[in-house]
Amino acid sequence: MTARGRDGALARRMLIGLAVVVAGIVLGMPLAIVLVEAFARGPAAYLAALADQDTLDAIRLTVLVALCSVTVTTVFGVAAAWCIARFDFRGRSLLLTVIDLPFSVSPVIAGLVQVLLFGRRGWLGPFLETYDIRIVFALPGIVLATVFVTLPFVARELIPLMQEQGAEEEEAALSLGASGWQTFWRVTLPNIRFALLTGVLLANARAMGEFGAVSVVSGHIRGATNTMPLQVEILFNDYQIEAAFAVASVLALLALVTLGLKLALERHQSGTHANEERPT
Repeated sequence: MTARGRDGALARRMLIGLAVVVAGIVLGMPLAIVLVEAFARGPAAYLAALADQDTLDAIRLTVLVALCSVTVTTVFGVAAAWCIARFDFRGRSLLLTVIDLPFSVSPVIAGLVQVLLFGRRGWLGPFLETYDIRIVFALPGIVLATVFVTLPFVARELIPLMQEQGAEEEEAALSLGASGWQTFWRVTLPNIRFALLTGVLLANARAMGEFGAVSVVSGHIRGATNTMPLQVEILFNDYQIEAAFAVASVLALLALVTLGLKLALERHQSGTHANEERPT
C-alpha cells in the first residue's frame, strides 16, 4: 500500500470513529439515561407508572391521533406524489412548496394559527360555537396539528421514486384495457410499496412524538387531550421523575422500533432490486 493509500485509510478510520463517538454522545447517551432513570426504582415501579390512568389515556390518545393523522397524510401523500410525478400543471411548484412548508414553519406557529382560526375568539370561533363544534382543546384540533407536521413525509418519499420510474408501465396497463383503479392497485402501488411504507413509518413516528403544535391546541386537559409527550412534561413538572422517564422510554422504544422497521424495509428493497437486476 502506498503512503497516500495509508493516509486515506487512516483518515477514513478517524472520520468513522469520530462519527461513532458523536452519535454515541448525542444519541446513545440520552437513550441510555432514559432507560436507566425509567427503571431506577425497579420493574414494578416502572409498570405501575405506565398503569396510571392518565398515562393510559395519554397512550390511547396518542395511538388514535397517530392513526387518524397518518391515514390523512398517506392519502394526501399518494395523491400529491401521483399528480406531481405524472402531470405538468399550473400550480405544481406551489404544491411542492406547500408540501415542504411544515419543514420550515415552527410547529408552535402552526398551533397558534389553529387557535386564531378555530378558538373561541378566533375567526371561525363564533360560527363553531353556534353549532357546538369543538376543534381547539379537543381531538380534532390535535389531529389537525399532527397532520400539519406529518404532511411531507409520505409525499417526499414517493415523489422522487415515481419520477424516476416514469409512467410507461401505467400507460401500458391502460392501453391493455385496465381501469384507473386496476392500474393503481396492480401497477402503481406494487412499484411504490417500499417507499410508501417508509413514509408511513416516518410519519407515524413524527405523529407520536409531536409536542409543539399539540401543546398549543390541546389545552393540557388530563385524561382528555394529553398525548404521551405532553404527559411526560406534566409528570416531570410534578416531580414524578421516574414516571416521566417511564413514559419517555415508551416513546424511545417506539422510535427504535420505527428505525428497525425502516432499516429492514431498506434491506429488503435492496435485496429485491438486486434479484430483479440479476441476469437469468
